[in-house]
Amino acid sequence: MNRKLPLWYQVSQSLRASVLGRPQDASARLPTEEQLAAHYGVSVLTMRQALKELEAEGLISRHRRRGTFIEPRARRVSPVRLLGSVDAIVAQQSGEATTVLGHGPTAVPGDLAEFFPDCAEVTCYRRLRRDGESDEPTNWAENAVRPDIAARIDVADLERWPMTKVLRDVVGVRISRITDTVEARLADPVTAELLQVPLLSPILHYTGVTYDEEGRVVDVARIRYRGDRFSFSVTVEAH
Repeated sequence: MNRKLPLWYQVSQSLRASVLGRPQDASARLPTEEQLAAHYGVSVLTMRQALKELEAEGLISRHRRRGTFIEPRARRVSPVRLLGSVDAIVAQQSGEATTVLGHGPTAVPGDLAEFFPDCAEVTCYRRLRRDGESDEPTNWAENAVRPDIAARIDVADLERWPMTKVLRDVVGVRISRITDTVEARLADPVTAELLQVPLLSPILHYTGVTYDEEGRVVDVARIRYRGDRFSFSVTVEAH
């Protein structure tokens, strides 16, 4: 547990992730307050406050003498799958409404200097994606692209297609590989505002580094996914 955050809040976020990521055939009934408190190692009062938070969000309903139940409309998470092909990554990024928040040249960020050793600056694109049905924000992305490549990108295309597709199919970059990293982080102020989640709530942070056939990095994508909407899944096939 993080001592800087209220205990009930941390418990509610953990339980929230469990509720939203439950298997299809899991029971809708939750354990008792006492059982949950024992599981998390907290007091019943702390557990009660955590459950109250989930009830306020409409994720659970509590009934005297009957127990606590997960609401049928509680949205299950969508997996972020890394399946080992550029087409899979394009498919993963498609199907959502995208808004370009801004773009323009900027000095190479210090943490990206290793990827662009021969560049003084990169072109940065900031995009927000929303669920096509509910219009709920699901993730936002920052792409750092080599200037010579960015000069051939039509920003309007980024509202229709994922960056990977634009680079490969529109600009004509011959992509050799994409290296993916997914890690858990806490929502910073910008992410919390854009994704409409509480500050310091859990998010999935994805970094994708795209290389061309010459071994140059042409794009570094950093995507923040809502932690309550996505899980992380990797498929490894034996041949």
